[in-house]
Amino acid sequence: MLEDFLVTSALAFMLSFVRMGTAVMIIPGIGDSFVSQKVRLFFAVAMAFVLFPLIIDKVPSPLPGTSALLTLIIMEFVIGLFYGTIARIFMTALDTAGMVISFSSSLSNAQLFNPSLSAQGSLVGAFLSVTGVVFLFSTNLHHLLIMGIVESYEMFPLGGLPDTGSMADFVSRAVSSSFMIGIQIGAPFIVMTLVIYVGMGVLSRLMPQVQVFMLALPLQILLSLMTFTFVLGAGLVYWATQYEDALVFFLKSAG
Repeated sequence: MLEDFLVTSALAFMLSFVRMGTAVMIIPGIGDSFVSQKVRLFFAVAMAFVLFPLIIDKVPSPLPGTSALLTLIIMEFVIGLFYGTIARIFMTALDTAGMVISFSSSLSNAQLFNPSLSAQGSLVGAFLSVTGVVFLFSTNLHHLLIMGIVESYEMFPLGGLPDTGSMADFVSRAVSSSFMIGIQIGAPFIVMTLVIYVGMGVLSRLMPQVQVFMLALPLQILLSLMTFTFVLGAGLVYWATQYEDALVFFLKSAG
């Protein structure tokens, strides 16, 4: 009995580590590139060690063969990758909003390394992405990230074959929702830029000798900075609300 318990516990730990470790390597905050890989690895091992007793009773009995075990490990990897990708997709809404704001503010040429995406991005997008990570931890939304990983065992039972069609459909809807959130956060800047260009067009008709482009660029940057000051808090709160709804989806489905 002790040997069976040890074998079952080892298998449960390995399977939980595959799912949780894959998700931890991708989810925002903990899985960002500026976090050391060793830190992420130790965090995943600690989570798996604490949570694997919850799935011991869900381990197939008798233990599966080699081919079935490999299939089980691959499925756990896919599920962890799916959850981490969904959490990361909704995080990119801030980068999309930053790109919209940069284009509307004539700051699109100001490129900066975005640590959250490990790639070059707009100046405003990098600022919003880093601020979003801080906002994520300050509002305790990272607790929902961890709870979502745990509750994913109710949505995707251990040993069950996930519906790849539904997963692909949800990823596509998550991408469209993330893009819509980014556009909604940047909507005030789109309206502001449209008003400026319409006003400059009217001015160029009334006073053709005036160099409207010399006036438009400084005015556009100034008004964009002022607008950014007023809407930054509301935009982050709106993003956090939408992000929380996306994470609660897993908990509601588990319930």
